Amino acid sequence: MMDCVKTGVGGSCADRPCPAVEGRVVHFQNSFDVEADPDAVYRFLLDVTEVVTCVPGAELTEVLDGDTYNGRMKVKVGAIVTSYKGTASIVDRDETTRSATLKAQGRETTGAGAATMEASLRVASTENGSTVSIGTDLTITGRVAQFGRGVIEDVSKHLVDQMANCIKQKIEQAPAAAGSGESVQVPAADSEPPPLNLLAVLFSVLRKRIARIFRRRDASGRADVKPGP
Repeated sequence: MMDCVKTGVGGSCADRPCPAVEGRVVHFQNSFDVEADPDAVYRFLLDVTEVVTCVPGAELTEVLDGDTYNGRMKVKVGAIVTSYKGTASIVDRDETTRSATLKAQGRETTGAGAATMEASLRVASTENGSTVSIGTDLTITGRVAQFGRGVIEDVSKHLVDQMANCIKQKIEQAPAAAGSGESVQVPAADSEPPPLNLLAVLFSVLRKRIARIFRRRDASGRADVKPGP
């Protein structure tokens, strides 16, 4: 199921194929807890060479300076694999508040599609360690933008949640490995990550959507049942 928006404004595509869409914008919030020192968590999140290993289908290709990186990402839809190339930068950081702003942009290597992202993160101290809060603004153009806003938002949140779980595991396992003397496994520098399987993510998101619908119907049905005398 797809919705279609013409150049960023609502409108039906009727019975014809949807054209490429410009400027599909979504905003979403994510947060997760980490059982680790907030300063250590903050330093890890700003180490792009570490964080990129938690982004499905992504890899670094060049470190331009301490805050700017070139990279690429591969997305698989069925048998078709699309590559994106782009740049990510840390444009603002404040160690006092443990906050930072990151920007990224990329384009399809063989098409007209593009994406830009701005993410604001903050690490707060908690009784058990840290809470990481991330607010993301994502703009997508091209074929992927034909998906409805709700689908894009759910898929994006699913990917950020997947990345957050990976980051959480890396941070929490690092002190344990250091204390036990075990080495942490690091992928080979020349290893290429598998592409992001977009269909698998879409199916997962749709399953969750369907489950939410049935839960709402079930709850509504129970509310309509009146107890007998």
